[in-house]
Amino acid sequence: MDLSPLTRIAGIAVLSLAGVAPATEGTDDVATVPAVDLNRYAGTWYEQARLPNRFQRECHRSVSATYTPQLDGSVTVFNRCLRENGTTASATGKAEVADPAQPGLLDVTFLPKGLRWLPFTHAEYRVVALDDDYQWSIVGGKDRQYLWVLTRAQNVDSEQREELVDRARALGYDTTRLQFSSAH
Repeated sequence: MDLSPLTRIAGIAVLSLAGVAPATEGTDDVATVPAVDLNRYAGTWYEQARLPNRFQRECHRSVSATYTPQLDGSVTVFNRCLRENGTTASATGKAEVADPAQPGLLDVTFLPKGLRWLPFTHAEYRVVALDDDYQWSIVGGKDRQYLWVLTRAQNVDSEQREELVDRARALGYDTTRLQFSSAH
């Protein structure tokens, strides 16, 4: 089976997020938002900033994620970015609400369909802050090791970006290590 580099990287990411990689000890998970309407969350989100991670090393700019609800209640996730040389990297995954009592906690996998049954191949996608109008979202992983600041607009001004970074900082994320994304 020949997997694209981003699919292989996404698989490593899922393993890392699922706890196969060492976790930060003594760190509480940040709470998820109490409600997420997946139909309103659907569509394309643009990454404004992220904490560095192994599985996005090749993503240089124009990082986006598109969410498409499915009839079975799951969501198809399509991640895309441009590498430094201008070529596109992409990965398609599946997300499901892990616990109806926590609609902001999604179970995500980017492994091919035939391998999704394997243990430790799913990750937590934690919506930890969400705009009432679904124009921005802050997403984290287990133990605050991962962080993504997402917006509907591909480009935001520095004031809005700083407000979102301040929100992430207030949630306990180490924002001093953020990598800021570029649309160009």
